[in-house]
Amino acid sequence: MAPYLETVKSFADVPITDAGVDTVTFLEAAQGLVGLFDLLGSAAFAVVQNDLKGNIAKVKARYEATPTLSSTLELLVENEKGEKKRTATEGLLWLLRGLSFTCKALQNAQSNKTEELSAAFTKSYEVTLKKFHNFVVKGIFAVAMKACPYRADFYTKLAADPDGGAPASQEKLNEELDKWLAALSSIVARMDAFYEIGNYAKGF
Repeated sequence: MAPYLETVKSFADVPITDAGVDTVTFLEAAQGLVGLFDLLGSAAFAVVQNDLKGNIAKVKARYEATPTLSSTLELLVENEKGEKKRTATEGLLWLLRGLSFTCKALQNAQSNKTEELSAAFTKSYEVTLKKFHNFVVKGIFAVAMKACPYRADFYTKLAADPDGGAPASQEKLNEELDKWLAALSSIVARMDAFYEIGNYAKGF
């Protein structure tokens, strides 16, 4: 094995062409991000993890049902727009929201090296998911944010090799994480613009 980020598909490796963001590799990278919450090690984050997993499953099911029409995320949404229930379109929208929340939280942590994760995740929640949530869900997320591990513990786990090999250096870890997050941020911004221009989020 190797440190976590070396064992999962990076968003930096997701092909983007004129036709859009490659569906299969995007879902692989999203699955890798879900695993990050295992490193956070709090049961309170189960709600976030389950939400991400459920939405990945919706997009994957659509891809498997119509692979030639769903090779990119944009084509998948475009080809579902005439249907009564746009399950994958809604699933992808919520998946992007969850990815944006996680991405911004970790970017906050990366840009402020003294900030604890609870503060980084809370700030991110305020500008990403909060506006979409009702009172009950906001309460669940507030509990999850308070349950974040200490920053040092999370970064140690992220750098560690589960098989006992040498951990990644802090410099290497920061370089990989920054690259991963920049690529994810770029994909989220691209897809947000796509949803906005096509009015695909209407009704969700």
